[in-house]
Amino acid sequence: MIRQEELFRIGRFAKPHGVKGEISLQTTIELLDDIEEPYLVCDIEGIFVPFFIEEYRYKGSTIILIKLEGVDTEEQARKFMGREVYLPYELVDEEENLLGEMTWDSFIGYQVRDDENNSLGVITAVDESTQNILFHIEHDGKEILFPAAEELITAVDHIAKEIQIHLPEGLLDLW
Repeated sequence: MIRQEELFRIGRFAKPHGVKGEISLQTTIELLDDIEEPYLVCDIEGIFVPFFIEEYRYKGSTIILIKLEGVDTEEQARKFMGREVYLPYELVDEEENLLGEMTWDSFIGYQVRDDENNSLGVITAVDESTQNILFHIEHDGKEILFPAAEELITAVDHIAKEIQIHLPEGLLDLW
């Protein structure tokens, strides 16, 4: 059985493309070319179900047209519309930090540590409503808003679900 903690969200299925079962995936990932036998996982009524990819092609920088095995008609593809799409961590090279590939809300539940390995808390939410994306971190009973900027993230451990960050001096004093 596939568990959510084994997965990271890569996007959402949009609408069918054509009549032969292709569906468009809204995403920013470019990992599929690096995976030998790629498959995607969808949440179907609370159960994470794998779907093997028969073929795919990129249509611009944010859309991948995907043909899943066993999905052969537009009607079958329509059943996937709006579903969140995940990729298992196991398919990705351990050395890959995935920062440019994961959606920010995939980090909810990750433990945040500073440069000295001190725990700052757990990411409880992500605010993407402005141009500056923010992690909401529960820290000593307070909520810290921390910029979700790749240049501040120094390491990511997806197995331990930990992010190490460079904490700018004085930032914690603001809270």
